[in-house]
Amino acid sequence: MKVAVVGATGMVGEQMRKILAERRFPVSEFFAVASDASEGLPVLFRGKEYKAMTLQQAVDAQPDLALFSAGGDVSKEWAPRFAAVGCTVIDNSSAWRMDPEIPLIVPEVNGAVVRSSDKIIANPNCSTIQLVMVLNALHKQWPIQRVIVSTYQSITGTGMRAVQQLADERQGIEGPKIYPHTIDLNCIPQCDVFLENGYTKEEMKLTHETVKILGDPSVKVSATAVRVPVQGGHSESVNIEFVQEVPTPEEVKACLAQSPGIAVIDNPSKSEYPMPLQAQNKDEVFVGRIRKDVSSPKSIQLWIVSDNLRKGAATNAIQIAETLLAAGFLK
Repeated sequence: MKVAVVGATGMVGEQMRKILAERRFPVSEFFAVASDASEGLPVLFRGKEYKAMTLQQAVDAQPDLALFSAGGDVSKEWAPRFAAVGCTVIDNSSAWRMDPEIPLIVPEVNGAVVRSSDKIIANPNCSTIQLVMVLNALHKQWPIQRVIVSTYQSITGTGMRAVQQLADERQGIEGPKIYPHTIDLNCIPQCDVFLENGYTKEEMKLTHETVKILGDPSVKVSATAVRVPVQGGHSESVNIEFVQEVPTPEEVKACLAQSPGIAVIDNPSKSEYPMPLQAQNKDEVFVGRIRKDVSSPKSIQLWIVSDNLRKGAATNAIQIAETLLAAGFLK
C-alpha cells in the first residue's frame, strides 16, 4: 500500500521508517513528508533515497496510510485533509487523543475497539503506553482503584534539540536551550507546561489517557513527570492500589510474564532490574522491582521501563496499522 510518514526527518519519523522496514510492513509506495522548508531533502527508507515532499503534495498523492509525528498543530490542520482523500491517519501528537470520537489505541490493550470507519486514530503519550500495558494486564485479574506514578523521562521525548542541548552542556558549549534549566547532571520536575491545578500537561495526559484506554473511569491516576539526562527510554515508579483482592508479588510477576509485549526482569539479589540502557532499541515494556507496599496492605510497588521512541511512539503506531491490516480495514 501507499504509506506516508509525516515528520519523516524527525526522531520519531526516523524510527517509523526503521520499524516499517524491520516489521516488513507491506509498502508499495513510500512518501517522506516534511515541512515546506525541508522539501527535497534526502530521506532513506529500505536502503533507497527519497526526496521529502510537502504535506499538500502528500495529500495529492492520496496515500492509503499516513503515520503522523509532526506536532499537534500540524495534525489538527492536516489529518482531516488526509482522511478526506480516503487515507487512514495514525497520529502521534496529543491533538486527537481526548476527542471522544477518536480511538486512542494500544493494540495489546484495546485494539479491538477500532472500527473500519475510523480514519483518524490517536497514538497515546509515550509514558501512558508503557503504564497501561502493565495496568491492563493486572486490572483484568485484580481490579485497580488508584495509581500513583512518578516518571523519569528521557530527553529524547523532547526531540533533537533536547539531545543537542545535553550534548552541548556536556562539552561546555553555550548553545540553544529547549529546557528552562540545565539538564546535564540534573533532574527537572517539569514535562510540558503547568496547568491551573498545579500539574503539568504531561502529568494530566497520563491521568486522562489511562482512563480512556482502560475504558474504566473508576481508575484514579496521579502523576509526577520528571525529565532526566538519559537517552535510552522512559522509566516509571508506580504504586498500584487494588479495590479488594491484592495479588502477591509472585502472582504479579506470573501475570505480567504471560502478557504480550511485557518482559519481567526482577532479580534484585543479582542487581537485575529494568534500566533505560537495556530498553533502548527494543519494543518490550520491561517491569521489575515488584514488591508489596509496606505502607498500604492494598498496594503493590513496581518499576517500568520502555524505549519511548519505539513502543512509546513509532512501534505502537505501526502495531496499530498492523491491527487495521489484520482486520481488513487497510487494503
